[in-house]
Amino acid sequence: MTDPTARRDPLSREKVLLTAVSMADEGAGSVPSTRKLAERLGVRAMALYHHFRNKDELLDGMVDLVFSEVELPEPGADWRTAMRQRGDSMRAALKRHPWAVGLMDSRLSPGQATLRHHDTVIGCLRAGGFTITGAAHAFSMMDSYIYGFAIQEHALPLDDKGGMEEAAEEMMTLVPADEYPHLTAMAAEHALKPGYDYGDEFGIGLDLILEGLEGKRGVW
Repeated sequence: MTDPTARRDPLSREKVLLTAVSMADEGAGSVPSTRKLAERLGVRAMALYHHFRNKDELLDGMVDLVFSEVELPEPGADWRTAMRQRGDSMRAALKRHPWAVGLMDSRLSPGQATLRHHDTVIGCLRAGGFTITGAAHAFSMMDSYIYGFAIQEHALPLDDKGGMEEAAEEMMTLVPADEYPHLTAMAAEHALKPGYDYGDEFGIGLDLILEGLEGKRGVW
């Protein structure tokens, strides 16, 4: 017979968070309710409060989990290379967890992974020659672009690389070429070219931002 004192809570903070994140990923951008989360875990809703005092604390943990997936700059890394890698990693995390983009910087009680992420990025920028003010400007500019691209990319009516071509072709059948010549030219000469992937635009835009920031090091 099992000793009752040896039994453990079937839940853990990590298990609750991983399940909540998984449900949010499945839910087309919606964070699960406490009731639905408890049902998925096979417990009563009150059991969740042993690990999270309220919904905000759960959201803090979910966001922190997403931040923990983002690749951080290594000590001594070139700032532009590090910011490019961090940007790619952040975009990948937001593709996996599109619900998170609106919550990433809204939490009033950020977790350890969130704080470590922010501190490391600022430290890399400062080591690269930016002042505190310049690092703040750079950080804000990069994240505005990364988050905005993630939102736009998630909203596009396609599921794979080939989907863009089909969507563009369908849309262009409804667009009179004589009325919208520039839009038509962009579709024909760019978006409808074989192998076009909208995701490739991300790196081009990020590189332009980093190039612009290069000229501001030590100036701001």
